[in-house]
Formats: sequence, structure tokens, C-alpha cells
Amino acid sequence: MQNEFVCPTLCRGGRGLMVEQVALEDVAARFGTPVYVYSRAALTAAFEAYRHALAGHRALVCCAVKANSNLGVLSVFARLGAGFDIVSVGELARVLAAGGRADHVVFSGVGKSREEMRQALRAGIRCFNVESASELARLNEVAGEEGRKAPVALRVNPNVDPKTHPYISTGLKNNKFGVAFGDAPALYRLAAQQPNLRVCGMACHIGSQMLDAAPVAESARMLLGLVDVLSKEGIRLEHIDLGGGLGIRYQDEHVPAVVQWLEPLLEVFKGRTEELVFEPGRSLTGNAGLLLTRVEYLKLGEEKNFAVVDAAMNDLIRPSLYDGWHQTVEVAASGEPSRAYDVVGPICESGDFLARARSLAVKEGDLLAVLSAGAYGMSMSSNYNSRPRVAEVLVDGKTAHLVRERETVESLYALERVLPL
Repeated sequence: MQNEFVCPTLCRGGRGLMVEQVALEDVAARFGTPVYVYSRAALTAAFEAYRHALAGHRALVCCAVKANSNLGVLSVFARLGAGFDIVSVGELARVLAAGGRADHVVFSGVGKSREEMRQALRAGIRCFNVESASELARLNEVAGEEGRKAPVALRVNPNVDPKTHPYISTGLKNNKFGVAFGDAPALYRLAAQQPNLRVCGMACHIGSQMLDAAPVAESARMLLGLVDVLSKEGIRLEHIDLGGGLGIRYQDEHVPAVVQWLEPLLEVFKGRTEELVFEPGRSLTGNAGLLLTRVEYLKLGEEKNFAVVDAAMNDLIRPSLYDGWHQTVEVAASGEPSRAYDVVGPICESGDFLARARSLAVKEGDLLAVLSAGAYGMSMSSNYNSRPRVAEVLVDGKTAHLVRERETVESLYALERVLPL
């Protein structure tokens, strides 16, 4: 039987909803709303599930920084010995500031600039996941200028349907990511001939929020065949990066345990010597975080009721962007009758909503918790309508740590200048 809440460390106590041993009412009183709240215990348990499932295998778990780039969150994973998957030099800087090891960093992304390559080479990252022939040539040039050999893997696109939302599907031939499977052998031969490159791996990532490991296992078998072809030509790879993609429960999805998800993948590589690299993001942070928001107004109408809250689409864009569903619950009992509400924000857009048609018993001033917001929440937030981005709090047992201060209105235009007369 599934728990009432998707977050494993969320429970109801005498003072309403609590994350670990901290009441959300206290978080709101101390730090204000809206505010993101994360659980260290939930983050740790999610990472340890991968470590347990991979026990006995040569493997590195690289947290996808794009899912949640807060330094406090990253530092939890760094202390657990995690690697990191980045897609910008800004994310690399965050990893290093959080205590992560550069030699545990893989650099993905289709548009790496020369300066990003240069900084990553100087930092000594583990590997560049190269996504085009042009990028391969550029990286060889930059590495030569730096007097270094760049460690490279090609991100191979196997054209396997991940059976997920089209916006987060990344392994089909019409996606922008990776190199075509048929082009990969020639590109590997080309890379092996370059004086400033060291071919060390192969990478693949076909999508996100996947609940079936079969497409990933199919991709893995395709990669393994290519690895063996290259080996016969003298191009031997040290690691195989299978990306991330395991989904989480937002509503009523049946999500396999990490050990069940990895089992068919590990079976494909049974008896192999290559190190396996994984890049989970959502499955590490998604259900470890929530967005806490306060009801400003209740608007009761003939056709719809609206709960207008102080959080908005600029704080959590998944509902507007993907029509993403987030469990939304009252923090404390209000004694009010339940009604169906659309939970909406103050943004001047009809698409500004966090939840639709939810049965809630609330009054103005009450707190709501929008769950499963630990991945692609704060990391995708913006300042639309000149709204300061919210604070972030990391709960550790009985203690709530402020891990990002709330932005001020003045900070939004601190880098701007009025046109001189």
C-alpha cells in the first residue's frame, strides 16, 4: 500500500504537516512563503537506494545538477561520495562550491562553448559527453591550446522510444541530443585519431520520468554491441554511461524500486569489466522537496472556485509547462468545508496554476504544501512579473537550515542601468 504522501519523510503531527521533525507552520513563520523545503533524510535515502542496488558493481552515481542545483542539496550528495552530471560551467562551479570532486563530474549538453570547455579542462573533470562532430573538433582544438588531453565519450542516440512526455524524451532521432547510432563508429574512429582527445567511454540518455526499464535495457544492448565492435578495432572504452530517467510517483504512478529498475540493465552488462555510470536527477530529489505557499484569497464562482496563493508559475513551472500534476495538501486542519479549487498564483497569465480541481478545506491565510517539487522546481524558476525567487530550506532532523535566502526586489535590477539623459 502506498503512503498518503509522496515524500517519505512527510507526516502529520500535532501541529499539522511536518518534514522530518520540523513543522511546516514553523518554517513558514520563520522564513516566510513561498518557500521550498527539502528533507536531508529523503535525499540521503534516495541516493543510498542506488548505492545499495549497485553494491558489488563498478559504478558511479552522478547526480543530475539540472534537477536541483542548490548548494545545500548538492553538498548532501557530495558528502555521500556522489558524482555529478552537469550541462554548463555554472553547474560545475556549483558542484565545486558544494564540495564535489571535479574528477567525478561528467559534462553533457549540446552547446558547450570554448570557454566552458576550457574551464572544465582546467578543473580536471572526469569526462565530456560529446554530442556532435563539430563539438568533437572544437574540443580537440581547445584541449590542444590548453596542452591537455580531453577525456571524451560520445553520447549515442539509439532512437529508442522512452514512452514518456515528448518534452522530456531525448533519445529519438528527431531529438536534438546525441549523435545518430549509425554515425557513431566513424566518429569514434575520428576521435581516436585526434592528438588532444582520449576516448574513454560511451554515453546514452533517452528520457526522463520513465517508469519502465525496458527501453533503457534495449538501448544498453545496442550500446554494448557498438562497444564490442569498437573494441575489435582497438578502441577500448573504460566506462558506459546509461544516463538517468527513473521517474517518481506524483499521483498514482506505479514506480519500480531502484533495485528493480537497475536489475535488467545490470543483467545486460553481467560479466563485463567496464565501469557503469548513472545520472539520476528526479529520482534523487523530486519527492524530497515541496513548495510551501499561503492562500491569499478564495474566489468562489458559478463554474469554478479559485484558491489564489502567493506562489506562482514562476516558482514552479511544471504544471504550466508539462501539465504536470503535483499532490497539493492542507498543512493544518481549518474546519472549513471541502470544495473543489483551482490553485492559482498572482502571475498575469491564464496558464498560471499549480493545481486544478483539487478538493481542499481551506480559508484565507492557510498554508498549502505542493509536493514532489524537489526536482525541476527551483532550478527552473524565474523572475517573471519581477517576482523575487523564493527562499530554500533544508530540514535535517529537528533543524531547518536556510540554504538560499529569498531574493529582494532590489536584487532583480541590481545589474541594470537607467538610460542617461
